[in-house]
Amino acid sequence: MIVWLIAACEIGFWVLLALGLAVRYLLRWRRTSVVLLLCEPVLELVLFAVTAVDLRNGAEPGWEHGLAALYIGYTVAFGHYTIRWLDGHAAHRLGGGPPPPKPPRYGRARAVHEAKLWLRAVFGAAVALALLQCAVWYVGDSGDVGSLRSFQGTALRVVGIYGLIALSYTVWPRKAPAGAGTEEDAPGEDRTPSPSTGSR
Repeated sequence: MIVWLIAACEIGFWVLLALGLAVRYLLRWRRTSVVLLLCEPVLELVLFAVTAVDLRNGAEPGWEHGLAALYIGYTVAFGHYTIRWLDGHAAHRLGGGPPPPKPPRYGRARAVHEAKLWLRAVFGAAVALALLQCAVWYVGDSGDVGSLRSFQGTALRVVGIYGLIALSYTVWPRKAPAGAGTEEDAPGEDRTPSPSTGSR
């Protein structure tokens, strides 16, 4: 059941996001769009609650509980970033706004951009690790927590590998082709255009 709920939460995330952006830029109902987008965190709360209840009812801790923790950590860390990124594109395509800035590709700006994304991954992993540890404490000696411990290790490995990749952009920065100029602006995630207004 947990796996199906994770899938439902993922589908629900994109449905709410599409509806929120559609009513904001096609119907100009800004307040309605805000309400829809604010419903996104409710999905994670539902998943967390169902997972906790499942363990409370005596379910044996399994990989699906670990996957739920990783999913919640990922959405907490990258959900808002994804919404802002798509909002910038929707503002351009549907709202007549300026094109959203592209992430930097070369030099220090690219290294800073990758470092900020890695910090998001660290935050997401920290959330997942905390949830998994709470589950371990909750289960205690009454069940096998090996799968939960395994997912803690998975979260740490992912962050470590991602950190090495992000570090490579600092140690071996990509250079712009001759004549392409330099990119020393702040990463694109900090320059998302403001959404158009309108209300309902």
